Amino acid sequence: MKKLIVGLILGLILVYLSLRGIDFRQVADGFRQVRVDYILFFLLIVFFVQSLRSFRWGLMLRPLDRVNQISLFSVTSVGFLAIISLPARLGELARPYLITKKSKIKMTAALGTIFVERICDSIAILAIFAGILFFVPFLPPWLVRSALLVSLLTLIFLALMVIMLMKREAALKILAPLIHRLPERFAGKIEGLLHQLIDGFKIFSNARLLLQVLLLSLFIWMVNAAAIYTLFHAFALNLPFTAAIVLMIILLIGIAIPTAPGFIGNWHYACILGLTLFDVSKSEALTFAIIYHFLSIGIVIALGIIFLPFNKFSIADMKKEALSTHRE
Repeated sequence: MKKLIVGLILGLILVYLSLRGIDFRQVADGFRQVRVDYILFFLLIVFFVQSLRSFRWGLMLRPLDRVNQISLFSVTSVGFLAIISLPARLGELARPYLITKKSKIKMTAALGTIFVERICDSIAILAIFAGILFFVPFLPPWLVRSALLVSLLTLIFLALMVIMLMKREAALKILAPLIHRLPERFAGKIEGLLHQLIDGFKIFSNARLLLQVLLLSLFIWMVNAAAIYTLFHAFALNLPFTAAIVLMIILLIGIAIPTAPGFIGNWHYACILGLTLFDVSKSEALTFAIIYHFLSIGIVIALGIIFLPFNKFSIADMKKEALSTHRE
């Protein structure tokens, strides 16, 4: 509850910062001038990205079990709906929970693949960011420092995951003193959950499959940048493709901040921050941010609602499944 309250307060602060100094007549004019044909093309690209994400997750799950693409897309759609709907990132548990109903995969092992997904996303985004440094020399120092920090954290977590997979027993021995400090009824369960979590890292032992996932991750984020670039045209913003990449990266940093459900506030402020770097007025940037947020969240909600009747869940059920240590 405290995290939710803090997130709501932070979201309100960012909403205030986004609205401060805005000419609302320009915002209204911007709404009227949006080109619908580019909006439809943007939505098509976003749907394509969602399909790519579900396909990539299937590759990550393949060392554990093969899951058909319809089930993957269905679960991914509902999982993303949960992420934007539930507070304190509880929605991240939805996909691992739901995939247990479609396969033989245990929830904690599936959660391990979500960690792998985050690492692959970070590597792809950092690679793209490194590529645009030569084309956008005026990037703010805070953005470069953030990229360096993310690079360091990515390397640390990647190293830990690979070590835990390759040296499983040694890693568990190192963690044993901490585990044994827990009450006896929890200690055995935690060890079992750690084994399942490490199972989710198995893709790191398959070089060919890992390379496919990394290349697909790179493609996903470039297509995502293309969606933003398409939306630029909907607003008649004469900006280069590199601006779409910079905006995408700043937005990813912005929505990583836990605020209100649906990324209200941090999404808009991040868009304004990114677009004003390219001399877009704050009013134009806010118009873009509102439409971009509405369309992006709208398609997630629409897809989630379509597949929700086939993928029902509750927070209590997710917690119960997460603590299950039974291994197939």
